[in-house]
Amino acid sequence: MNAAILLFPGTNRERDMAIALERATGKKPTMVFHRESELPRGTDLVVLPGGFSHGDYLRTGAMAAHSPIMGAVRDFADKGGHVLGVCNGFQILCEAGLLPGALLRNKDLRFLSMDCTLRVERAGTPFTAHWQRGETFRAPMAHGDGNYFADDETLDRLEGEGLVAFRYADGNRNGAARDIAGILSPNLRILGLMPHPEDLVDPLMGGEDGLPLFTSITESLASA
Repeated sequence: MNAAILLFPGTNRERDMAIALERATGKKPTMVFHRESELPRGTDLVVLPGGFSHGDYLRTGAMAAHSPIMGAVRDFADKGGHVLGVCNGFQILCEAGLLPGALLRNKDLRFLSMDCTLRVERAGTPFTAHWQRGETFRAPMAHGDGNYFADDETLDRLEGEGLVAFRYADGNRNGAARDIAGILSPNLRILGLMPHPEDLVDPLMGGEDGLPLFTSITESLASA
């Protein structure tokens, strides 16, 4: 699997993501700067990692959504490509219109840096094949704008179409609507989530709770 990790000014989780992807795939991902206008030839997965792109000016992810590389990401997604956005990456995907809704300031206006417990709401997708529905796992979170918001019609559609991938299972600290921590696109090939599964992929990190996500997408693309 050939993965491309996007770098924006202020991205700071690209190395964590690279470790997780290499652990699952055995291959080093390619780093792609936001000013590029094309993805590397043969890209199978595009990853938007965490950080503070463009210093979170205007709104989190708003400026990054208009970077040159995002045109290539939209084309890639339109052709059925797989895209993963974590934390700031999730924010960018929403701002770019690749996923619905928006990420607002946390309900108590505080930056949250702690572990949380996520519950798998949709199994059997390219990103969740190694989990069962209802299974829980630990994931670190580190965000000030993780409060997922969408209008009731959008939330009902996400629920009705089974596009909620993960929910917070141990208390909703950031105020996200319906405890939503991660959502999928209708074709199940785009995933955005706020917590950081890439930070738990090795016993030396304190556990391997997040590894199933990366194993799932690696095996899914290998069999495609």
